[in-house]
Parts: sequence; C-alpha cells; structure tokens
Amino acid sequence: MTGLSPQEGGEPGLLSIGQSADQGSARSFPWVTLAVAGLLVAVHGVLAALGPVDVDALVRWGAKAGPLVLEAGQVWRLLSANLLHRDALHLALNVTVLVAAGTALERACRRVDYVALLISTALTTMASSLAWSGAVSVGASGLVYGCMGALLVLGRRHRSRSGFRVRWLSGESSIPTVLVFLWLGWTSVGVDNAGHLGGLVAGLLTGAFLEPRESERSVRSGVVRPLVGVGAALLVAALVVMERSGWRVERDDGFGVAVALPEGWRGEVDGQGRRTFSNGLPGLGRATFSAEAIEAGEAVDGLAQARHFHEETLPLGVPGPEGRTLSVQGPSRTLVGGRVAQRLRAQLEGPDGGRHLLAFFVPRGEWVYRLVFTWPAQWPAYQDVVGRMVAELRFDEPSVLREARGRALLSPGAPGPQRELGAVLRRLGLSREAVTPLAEAVRLSPAHVGARVELARALLDTGRVEEGCHAADEAQVYGPSDTGALEAGVRCELARGALPRALERLEEARRVDPQDARLRAAEAALRTVLEASPSSVHQETSGPTPR
Repeated sequence: MTGLSPQEGGEPGLLSIGQSADQGSARSFPWVTLAVAGLLVAVHGVLAALGPVDVDALVRWGAKAGPLVLEAGQVWRLLSANLLHRDALHLALNVTVLVAAGTALERACRRVDYVALLISTALTTMASSLAWSGAVSVGASGLVYGCMGALLVLGRRHRSRSGFRVRWLSGESSIPTVLVFLWLGWTSVGVDNAGHLGGLVAGLLTGAFLEPRESERSVRSGVVRPLVGVGAALLVAALVVMERSGWRVERDDGFGVAVALPEGWRGEVDGQGRRTFSNGLPGLGRATFSAEAIEAGEAVDGLAQARHFHEETLPLGVPGPEGRTLSVQGPSRTLVGGRVAQRLRAQLEGPDGGRHLLAFFVPRGEWVYRLVFTWPAQWPAYQDVVGRMVAELRFDEPSVLREARGRALLSPGAPGPQRELGAVLRRLGLSREAVTPLAEAVRLSPAHVGARVELARALLDTGRVEEGCHAADEAQVYGPSDTGALEAGVRCELARGALPRALERLEEARRVDPQDARLRAAEAALRTVLEASPSSVHQETSGPTPR
C-alpha cells in the first residue's frame, strides 16, 4: 500500500501490473483479491455518501493518526487505514494495480499465504509510516507494493521451475518498474514514502519464503509459515508503537514550568505570549496544552483570573476559540505541582465534535499561571494522558530568579544586585527569602527609596507588621513624594486594620500622582469597603490614629 497523507495531497499513479501464466493457477478465481478490491470501493462509497471525505472524516473512520495510535491506544488503525482513500482517483489507482498484481500472486500461491501476505504488509506499511511520522495517512498502495515485492522475489527464485512462470513483474525485469514507482512517490507532494518502503520490504521478505501453489514444500508448510509471517509483522508494529510511545519533559525557563508531554507533541507559534503544544492533529482528535503567565500586581489566589476566564472565554452557549460552551464547573480549589490553584472544567461543542477543557490558575507571588488543557471527548483515553501531564507538572526556578541569584553571588558588596534579587524573590512569592538581600541592599545604600519600599513590602507579606511599617515610614522620610513609599504606608495601615488611615495615605499618594490608574482603583475599592462598614469606621476613628 502507499500510505497517503490526506493533509497534503494526492498520490502518484501506479501504472505497471503483475500476473501469473501458470495454467493450473489461471483457472483459480482470485476471490481474495476481488473481495479486498470490493471492500475498498464499498468503504469509500459509504464514506463519500455520508459527507465530504476530509481529514476529520478519515480520522473518524480509522485513518492512521499517530497520536490516536500512541496516546489513545487505537492500534487497530494500523489495519483500518489501509482500507481508506481520500478521493476517487486515489482509490482507482490503488484498486487497479492491486487487482492485477494481487490476482497474479493469488493464482501463483496458496490463498492462506496470500492472505497472510496482505495482513503482514498492511501492518508493516502503517508501522513504517508511524515510525517516520505521526501524520494522518490512508490508502492501500502499501498492499500494492507488497504484492509487487513478493512477485519480484518469487519470480526470481522460481524462474527456472518447470511449468511455473510469473510474467511482467518477475525477477530483475520488475526492478525498473518498482524504482519508477518509488521515484514518483519521492518527487510527489503528500505521499507517505515510508509506508511505500515498508510495504515493499514486507513483500520482498515474504517473497523469499513463498512457494508455488502446487509445490511439495507449499503443501507441507500448512498454516505455520503464514502465521509466522503475521506474527513477525505484529512484532514489528508492537516495537514501533513501544518506541514511539515515550514521554519527554518540556521545560520553560521563562515561566519556570516543567511538564511531561507525549513524545509526539510539538510546540506551536502562538503570538500572544503563550507557550502552546499540541498532538499535531488539525481537527478531530486534536489535544492541546497552553501555559501563560498573567501579571496580577499583587499576591493573589488566582480566583479573580479564573472567574475572568470563565466570563470572557467560556460564557455558556457562546462560541469560543475551542467551541461553544455547554457547561462549566468551578472554580474550585485544588493542588497543581504542590501549589494551591483554582480549577475550571468545561464541556465544549465544536465543528470537530465535543471537547473537554481543563484550566488551572496557579498563583506564584504577583503572577498567576494559566494552564489550559483541551482534548476530544470522543476518545476518553485522552483523559488519562491529560491526567498524567497534570500529575507530573512541576514549578522550577525561573530564569529571571536564577540570573538574579548569580549576579548577587558575583557582587556580594554591591547594593544593586542584592536589591534586584530581593525584588524578584518577593514578586515570586518568596518574601521570607527576600528579606535578607533587601535588608543588605538597604544597609549598603540607605538612601535608596526603592530598596526600603521593597523591604517594607516583604516584611508586611511575611506578617512582620511593625517592622514593615517602620521600613515604610523610613522610605517615606527618604522619599516624601515617592508614590512607592506612600503606597507602602497604605499597606502598613491596611495590615494594622486602620482603614480610614489607609484611605488618607491613598489620597495623599493620589495627589502626588493623580494619573496612576492602580492607585485610583485602590482608592475606589477602599471607599467601597468603608461605606459598607460604617460601624467599624466609627470604631476606628473614635480612637487614636494608629502609627
């Protein structure tokens, strides 16, 4: 068979034919060959009657699709793909040559040997295609190559046998024909040449053991030899599947994320700051994973990002990038890579069938990692694939932190690298670890307002309120008009629970920088809280103002 990649195009014409002139064999009707040809025509006819014969239709009916064979366990596709064809021309070429070459071989050999050859060639063809590429492939031309290869060797081995002849495709005379077919395949677009070679090699090897129908050795062999041939093909297919079914760990230094992926998954260009991977299928059967880091500006739990994703990307009944949303569950708390996260589950409906979506929102200091998995509902085995990816996902040290550590180690007496390291640690949620380098940066450069602001925030984040407030007050002494220092004072009052005093400091910061949208939003939010809690306001304002 010639494996055809339906994503790319058609197949070159197969022109030459093989036949037997053995008089006893000629009277034997080629039932198997005609039955296979009829099955090929019937399958394509039914497929065409149900709608366009596109890639999705071929995948649905059993095309060789590497991800579905290797990840969803659908090994049966190595046989079913031989029965499918993209269009009538593809089918007509394969059936024409198969009828001629297959008839010659069926008349020359026992039917049980011939059937074993077809099964072995079908398996080896698609296994070879799978070993080379996981792309979608269909077609019976591998069977054609198998028949021609077997006829070539059979005719060569028995060319001097009395009463036995295989004309046209026999011995050395068939080599130019086979080479022409292979050349046409290699110079054409969309042809699965690995499948061609696999079918040809299977036919050549089988031809080395085939015997003429009436020979004594053929009669004595019974069904042992055919079964050995099929078993060898099964072994080859199993070895290919095992070799291609591996997993690898994909690491992103920028995000500091490591995730296990099936070996065949590849990265795709996203263009929106996301790392995206998929199993490579264009439609039906497609599964994806994407990772994106969202800057929140504050230490958050990911809930707001999960709700925003639900409202903007997964509104019920509205078509989205992955299909129309049918239902959504969550957000709910869970653990991912040892970190508390928010989880969303969704059922989608798209042109390629139903899909599942699983999204995690993992906070990491002032960042939230959005991890989204999608997979086809038609093949539940992908749930296990995604489950393994989630279970083995890990968070590593991102490159920005690793580089900051390196600079701090190389310049232990310089305030800049210490300040940078502390700021990176705090923004990644490692405030306890950030206190030491930030305190060292303040010691080395007491007048640097930014270092004092970062130290104040790190201390407040770790619950050391009075130390943090002291650092915030000192930052404001060195930078009375610095919005960062004023904001640190606001955080101090919020940590103390003094909301009116926090509002006063926010208003002071707003007067310094009236265009700061973040300060404006914080002021509006704090006013809303105060208006909703008049009793607590009265209680706080009636006592001494906390300092």
